[in-house]
Amino acid sequence: MGRYVNSGNSAFQVALNSEIYVDKTGLISYTNKVLDTNSALICSSRPRRFGKSITANMLVAYYSKGCDSREMFEGRKISFDKTFRKHLNQYDVIHFDVQWCRISARSAEATVSYIESNIISELRELYPEQVPDGTRSLPEALDRINSASGQKFIIIIDEWDAIIRDDAENVKLQEEYIDFLRGLFKGTQPTRFLHLAYLTGILPVKKLKTQSALNNFDEFTMLDAKVMAPYVGFTEDEVKELCGRYGKDFEEVRRWYDGYLLEKQHIYNPEAVVSLMKWGEFQSYWSQTGTYESILPLISRDFDGLKKALITMMSGEAVKVRTTSYQNDMVSFKNKDDILTALIHLGYLAYDRATQTAFIPNEELLNEFTQAVEENKWTELTELLMKSDRLIEATWDMEEGVVAEIVEDIHMEYASSIQYNDENSLSSVLSIAYLGALQYYFKPVRELPTGKGFADLVFIPRREYSNIPALLIELKWNKSADSAIRQIKERRYGKVLEQYSGEILLVGISYDKKSKNHRCVIERSISDL
Repeated sequence: MGRYVNSGNSAFQVALNSEIYVDKTGLISYTNKVLDTNSALICSSRPRRFGKSITANMLVAYYSKGCDSREMFEGRKISFDKTFRKHLNQYDVIHFDVQWCRISARSAEATVSYIESNIISELRELYPEQVPDGTRSLPEALDRINSASGQKFIIIIDEWDAIIRDDAENVKLQEEYIDFLRGLFKGTQPTRFLHLAYLTGILPVKKLKTQSALNNFDEFTMLDAKVMAPYVGFTEDEVKELCGRYGKDFEEVRRWYDGYLLEKQHIYNPEAVVSLMKWGEFQSYWSQTGTYESILPLISRDFDGLKKALITMMSGEAVKVRTTSYQNDMVSFKNKDDILTALIHLGYLAYDRATQTAFIPNEELLNEFTQAVEENKWTELTELLMKSDRLIEATWDMEEGVVAEIVEDIHMEYASSIQYNDENSLSSVLSIAYLGALQYYFKPVRELPTGKGFADLVFIPRREYSNIPALLIELKWNKSADSAIRQIKERRYGKVLEQYSGEILLVGISYDKKSKNHRCVIERSISDL
């Protein structure tokens, strides 16, 4: 059993020993399915603290000849698959963590040679005749072994993109590393010595101009997770089970940590959920991941429309994003869409593939963006928050004219980035206008389904602000604000707040397309509408 070749299962055993372990061994059913096929090259990217290393360690424990993992996997999901025993501990497995190797090599420039020399040394012990002294290329060593014995390998690389991210300005090193990967995986020759390759990191495979440097890989990303979606993070059913086990309010957990939408499945950040279950506090665990500092220079880029897009998302709305031009690194940013795409891969934004929009997924990430933006002291945000604070006070005080005036002012200001005469855009403008409310309310629920219809915006107070009213806002396009109030009552929108025992303000806002004037009507109510 070596450090890099046919290592053991102890790393995965640590995960199994932990207080909370969620069974993700079902992923192995897919990797077994694609072994020795044209789909055997896999790059699965996801943010930090989403279980990348645990997945890599799991695959090593299952496939490696260097250990006996039968008891470890018995009773888990993969054990019920018909291929379970056929592939269990049957392969020569090469596994390395690029980030760890980069540190051990003592310099970024020495990383590739460190990886090759150490793995070749271990291969020479296993195959002394096929790997003679002087062999310096890992692809050459693997090819020699295969040519002489027919032996093939599984290669698992964790943090494959560490050099792409951390040494982004070192062009020579980047080229050397990409060439190393090409030698292992590109072309006909590697298909002879590979059963399977599994790369995991934060970023998808690096693009060179418009083409992937390794375009023969099947990629599973935060933009398009495909069959990997249930294995990216915790599913809703898994979170519900943990909430039951630890006595947590699932609705509160969903409000704080839900938001990633992959293949129509709600996916949760495992680190945040596990930390909540262990320590019992609803808070942001995200800034502990080490990626927080990486977004500060990103959101400070002077790209047209970037700040307004981020402010729009902070208000609870989604924005269109074109993801195709991003080069999958941390330097080649040409426009705001590249920044937003990078933030999706880092996990700070979620992505809806059906609508091609990005949004801030949950309360935890909203806190992180608020903190980052406040550190940048954006004038645009400061001015908006001043208006928003006045809007909230006017709403609470039922100053209908002031509410209409401020909404109209903000509508005009954001007309350049949002189509002006559009009913959906008016709803987005309202979310932006009430951005300041997020210090008192949870992220607004948009078009919350009810018994007989949909409310446009619902603001539910945070628990520490139980003395303020909930807000139920209905919009009307070319109709009166009074009709908005009537609709709220007729459709019994208040049922969505039946668990809420405090006061509710019904806010009806209308917009006249011809005059571009806004009107507002506000009524007090209780939650038994």
